[in-house]
Amino acid sequence: MSLARAARWLAPLFLCATACAANIEASIFSPTGQPVEDAAVVIEPVAGTTPRRQRTVTIEQRDRDFIPYVTVIQTGTLVEFPNRDPFKHHIYSFSPAKVFEIKLYADKPALPVLFDKAGEVAIGCNIHDWMEAYILVVNSAYFAKTGHDGRAVVRDVPVGRYRLRVWHPRQKLEVSQREIEVGPGPAATKLDLVADVPARASKPKPAVESGKY
Repeated sequence: MSLARAARWLAPLFLCATACAANIEASIFSPTGQPVEDAAVVIEPVAGTTPRRQRTVTIEQRDRDFIPYVTVIQTGTLVEFPNRDPFKHHIYSFSPAKVFEIKLYADKPALPVLFDKAGEVAIGCNIHDWMEAYILVVNSAYFAKTGHDGRAVVRDVPVGRYRLRVWHPRQKLEVSQREIEVGPGPAATKLDLVADVPARASKPKPAVESGKY
């Protein structure tokens, strides 16, 4: 097949890939109107499946905290846990979706952790009790996380019907799922949603003692 013929054959597919998908913009607020940060917005097809996107993400330990606090990933994702602190950490999870343990280590573990089951995963450090982080593992390829302004944008969602799910590790009640229709064209679907999420409790860190973890 000549290059010119291949270009003519691929052009309609490219146009459909861009014109037959849209963005979904969700703004999450508390019942008092405050923006909710770190809320996961997940778009799941009512029928069929979504693409499998192999990727690796990073959750750091820095200044005796996990960064980021919340991570959203698709099943099959590898997660690396580099330790950026000058002392060791011992991280673990007992969550049913992923039980794992990386014992006292510095720098970066030799192997990342594979998250191959959907669900919520809480992570802690066996040395520093105040350290906590959360991973939401989903089967869908379409998701995003809210920023300081409570806004999340799920990009390039193909035309079709979907269930929208909102999740936050501190939410008091699960936000009701709703079905949405994504139509062709560049116009984004915009949604304002309410989630009852209390403020994150402050957990003071003790001073670092020389020579200790």
